[in-house]
Amino acid sequence: MVNVGIVGGTGYAGVELLRILSLHPEVNIRLITSRSNAGTAVTEMFPNLRGQLDLNFTEPSLQAYRACDLIFFATPNTVAMSQVEAMLEAGIKVIDLAADFRLKDVELWQKWYGTTHACPDVVAKAVYGLPEMNRDQIRSAEIVANPGCYPTTVTLALLPLLSEQLIKPDSIIADCKSGVSGAGRTANVATLFCEAAESVKAYGVSGHRHLPEIQQNLRCIDEQANLIFTPHLMPMIRGIHATVYADVAQSMVDVQKIFENYYRDEPFVDVMPAGSHPETRSVKGTNTCRIAVHALPESNKYVVLSVTDNLVKGAAGQAIQNMNIMFDLAEDSGLVSPGLMP
Repeated sequence: MVNVGIVGGTGYAGVELLRILSLHPEVNIRLITSRSNAGTAVTEMFPNLRGQLDLNFTEPSLQAYRACDLIFFATPNTVAMSQVEAMLEAGIKVIDLAADFRLKDVELWQKWYGTTHACPDVVAKAVYGLPEMNRDQIRSAEIVANPGCYPTTVTLALLPLLSEQLIKPDSIIADCKSGVSGAGRTANVATLFCEAAESVKAYGVSGHRHLPEIQQNLRCIDEQANLIFTPHLMPMIRGIHATVYADVAQSMVDVQKIFENYYRDEPFVDVMPAGSHPETRSVKGTNTCRIAVHALPESNKYVVLSVTDNLVKGAAGQAIQNMNIMFDLAEDSGLVSPGLMP
């Protein structure tokens, strides 16, 4: 059994971790922290876990963490970086669901997140936790930077095209939509029901924190890769839909077969039949990224449609997938479930 703890378990990613981990056959949840809710039963805040979890929120402390093999940070950006060094020195592995260790260029990270990084030395040894790119490195990692939801969805859409040099790497456009849960559980006027319902809006057009993360991923494959990334807020609770466009590099090939072969052995990437249009609701509650690729001869472009659940493959589910790899468990352990319909 793997003994795990969760730091910051009162947000949507935290409760999603609890929901999935409570059913994981190889996991023992030892603690979940919250300074403001210490002593309160988890099920009082999250009644969906009644009958599944008998645990109270506790004060964070290194002494308590020593009972764990692994700590998940489901905290806002900049929280994990002030605590992980002590955990790593104590032999505790870490998966950070926030962005503290995603960007390898510390100066670039400081530019986008507006603060000085507390432990730049740890950044160098953190492994970016996209299994479809870095499975071997994740296996031996002490600390994993769990990817963002948009970067996961867009990167998986583009890996086969860039790896096979099928597109012009500087021609990429990623038009993306996200459910409101992606904004977190903190009260915010912009995400109130009356503000977000029956409306669609773009945001971060001039620059979004996930842009350098996506670019970093793509440039691991092709140093010339560049993209325009425009996120939109949709009036739905969960889901990411990425429509990714790119110019054909030379002549069109059987791109459907290339995608099928590239992801043939990936347990959480589903390449749909030619001509398909994946829906966000089809992956709701699952760790699956569902992809369809289209070739448009008349415009000499490939269009890839990629959908994920931003709280599962885009956050908690991918973190648990990484945990499974780190502890040599079956990669899909605790993560096999169909989507929720309707």
